[in-house]
Amino acid sequence: MKILLASQAIAGHFNPMTGIGVRLQDEGHDVGWYTGRTLAGKVNELGIPHYPFVRAIEHTGDNLNELYPERAKLKGPMAIRFDGERIFAGNVTNFFEDIRDVQRRFPFDVVVLDNTMFIQRLVAVVLGKPVVSVVPIGNMQSDPLVPPMFFGFAPARTPVRRIVHAGARLVSDQFVTRPARTSYVRQLHNYGLPAERGKPITDEPYRWSDAVIQTGTASLDFPRRNVNPKVHYVGALLPHRAGAAGTAATAASAGVAAAEGPDVRWPTAAGTYRRTVVVTQGTVDNRDPAKLMVPTIEALKDMDALIVVATGGAGTEELRRRYPQPNVVVEDYIDFARVFPFTDVFVTNGGFGGVLLSLSHGVPLVTAGLNEGKNDVNARVAYAGVGVNLKTERPSAAAIRSAVDTVLGDPSWRARAQTMGGQFEAEDSVGAAVEVIKAAVASGGTPATGV
Repeated sequence: MKILLASQAIAGHFNPMTGIGVRLQDEGHDVGWYTGRTLAGKVNELGIPHYPFVRAIEHTGDNLNELYPERAKLKGPMAIRFDGERIFAGNVTNFFEDIRDVQRRFPFDVVVLDNTMFIQRLVAVVLGKPVVSVVPIGNMQSDPLVPPMFFGFAPARTPVRRIVHAGARLVSDQFVTRPARTSYVRQLHNYGLPAERGKPITDEPYRWSDAVIQTGTASLDFPRRNVNPKVHYVGALLPHRAGAAGTAATAASAGVAAAEGPDVRWPTAAGTYRRTVVVTQGTVDNRDPAKLMVPTIEALKDMDALIVVATGGAGTEELRRRYPQPNVVVEDYIDFARVFPFTDVFVTNGGFGGVLLSLSHGVPLVTAGLNEGKNDVNARVAYAGVGVNLKTERPSAAAIRSAVDTVLGDPSWRARAQTMGGQFEAEDSVGAAVEVIKAAVASGGTPATGV
């Protein structure tokens, strides 16, 4: 079977699919990968032929503000509005035309697609090919019981909260996501495809895919009135690591690369202190360490705790000079899979890959992040009872210390995280994802009705 993987050139979207690509190739399938040129080296390391973006604008975690200088000034709903229109919807035709060209050189049988490319309908209807979407973030499909996206809400428990959610949903539909929806509909019309009114763009991958590989577990999602039978929760899809087998041995969280070398000292260092706390701001929103890394170090540096800081490659040397204490270890990248078995609390801005990896090791969290949908991830963490959500991207040192003390002082936080971790351990995530793909192809049809 010829299988084309297609993803954004963003690490958090590319990395979770790497294990799938390698497993499919190991099983004897002919695999190709359509993604940005900046990832050519990584694709080649996997031994998979690379089909680079040609028309598509290559967005990475590092170049967004360079491509769009005005974006750096936007926050909250305005930032989401901008990203939805320019970064995601704006590339739909480019992605599709590139893939149509790839088909001429690599006549694929199925496309395994990063859900945020939003070309599921075009591939299914115009090309007539089966589509399997991979969702590297929380379940985005709308539902009457699920809060509107991008506001960081938990499910409404009172009539007043339901009214608030209805208002927020209206604001989202009419203002926040409307430019992206308008752009997407215009591009569909260029291919002679109608667009139903009232359907959010974020629902499109769930409607027009034959199957959806959803990272995470249902227990980390909010309760739903309508269960989509196409959606298959597969646990944590972690980046493939050469020479290792299975998801337990794969490397770091999506969006934060692994590093070999210094990590071998973590078990010894962790044993020197009563507690171990890991902190990261990821690899996108990490240019200002004062948001989370600095206040976390300030909050915990005098504890009997080893503080492991993963900067994502930004400001590492400056933080090392500022905090020379022996219990503060600052690295560009760390191998979380090695560190988390010795970790008591993970302090994070809410990158979904890091959250999943933390929970897969039964490590409870303290979260502090709002942008790029992280507030929705953090709301799920709090709702599941596996972490404390500080509901800000600039928490004070006092707030962080209080949250960490709360998690450490009550064993029920770790107990709930370990219970969820058991759900991850019970599944071969990559194998489950591969089975979803094979079953979708075997079913033999495309979801022409978009349900």
